[in-house]
Amino acid sequence: MTTLYLDRRDLALKLEGNALAIYAGDARRGTVPLHLLERVVMHSAVTLHSSLLARLADAGVGILAFGGRSAAKTAIVQGKGHNDGARRVGQYRRYDDPGWCRAWARRLVRGKLVRQERLLRNAQTARADLRHPLRKARERLAAARSRLRAEPDLGVDALRGIEGAAAAAYFGAYTRLFAPALDFTARNRRPPRDPVNAALSLGYTLLHYDAVRACHVAGLDPIIGFYHRLDFARESLASDLIEPLRPAVDAWVWAQFRERGLRAEHFEHSNGACLLGKTGRARFYAAWERFARPRRRLLRRFAQHLAAELARAAPPPEPSKTHRQETGA
Repeated sequence: MTTLYLDRRDLALKLEGNALAIYAGDARRGTVPLHLLERVVMHSAVTLHSSLLARLADAGVGILAFGGRSAAKTAIVQGKGHNDGARRVGQYRRYDDPGWCRAWARRLVRGKLVRQERLLRNAQTARADLRHPLRKARERLAAARSRLRAEPDLGVDALRGIEGAAAAAYFGAYTRLFAPALDFTARNRRPPRDPVNAALSLGYTLLHYDAVRACHVAGLDPIIGFYHRLDFARESLASDLIEPLRPAVDAWVWAQFRERGLRAEHFEHSNGACLLGKTGRARFYAAWERFARPRRRLLRRFAQHLAAELARAAPPPEPSKTHRQETGA
């Protein structure tokens, strides 16, 4: 399946038969068959009719639209979701089950810690000059994992505390992997203030969108999570799903800068925010698509497995009136 990235001004989308046609002014720039298209990512002004929007949704094509260059605002349009309402009923029941939430949160935190430690272990091999700070951070992560094993009844708030302390140690070492000229000294966002944070934020946003889509396709409510707190306009379950995958984004971003796929000159500063320029976005999206494909498959498997598990928590459906008449009930 194909992802279509649109990052040019004054583009228009039109439906031509069973294909999506891309126009720049009056010039037809190409087409993509709908059956090959999975998502459209719009990073610029794009014109399309509401009828095309409905056709894309009906074909199961998701749309992610960024509102402005800073990507601070996004809009998501999804296609048809799964029709089994029992999955959502089970999801809402489990939300009120403290034991379930603890077990779920523990799995997420443990998975994230394992992957963070793996990244730092690989970095220690590649950067012998940073052996000491990387080793110290790995020891902090190992201590956090030991506490998870030693205290199986930790509540969700305690698990968040462990994850937060581990993240501070992890990012303290992770920032050392980048050239000082990039000015990456800590994780910051809204807006990101340096090239590394700009790349991390965009990667997390794209991965989050894929998790929202995976929830939707699996018939789950992306708003109702079990680890992340409910928050207005936040898809907490999608945030849950990507938590163990964030270190994979971190490793990918490090590779982009280490291998010079992304460089400082690919970024611009505006009103205190650091943003990818046009050349940088083209490089980012081309490399991201290769990275993202296996993670999307993983998110779909996560969501489908979770949906099946949650459906078992729902009460059995009542027989319909027609069914009762047929059986004489």
